[in-house]
Amino acid sequence: MKRTLIFSLMLGLTILFAQESNAQTRKKTGATITGTVLDADGKTVAKASVTCETSSGLKPRAVHTDAKGKFFITGLKQESYDLRASWNGAYSDWERNIPLRKGQTKDLTLQLLNGNTSTSGTPAKKH
Repeated sequence: MKRTLIFSLMLGLTILFAQESNAQTRKKTGATITGTVLDADGKTVAKASVTCETSSGLKPRAVHTDAKGKFFITGLKQESYDLRASWNGAYSDWERNIPLRKGQTKDLTLQLLNGNTSTSGTPAKKH
């Protein structure tokens, strides 16, 4: 009886610490934005650049897509974010005010527009 009680207590503590460890890991990693970058024809784009910044324009970050056109931005705080993709002179429209809650993951698709199109407010130079 005594051994069973001690074993049950040890098992319970092990489970409790494991759950606490998982909670702390989730807390530290924050929110995540994942997605895919497509070209104007709908094909995935490897090595495209994805810019992410808070909707207030702070803390810009850039990542690149993998061989399958996928990107992952982790460790984001609970806030709203703006994202845009670019590759070889083509840009996507800005995806604006993407709200994230603590621990949340959002998945987006960013599609590049034909040509050197810019929607950032700065006109493209003409030659």
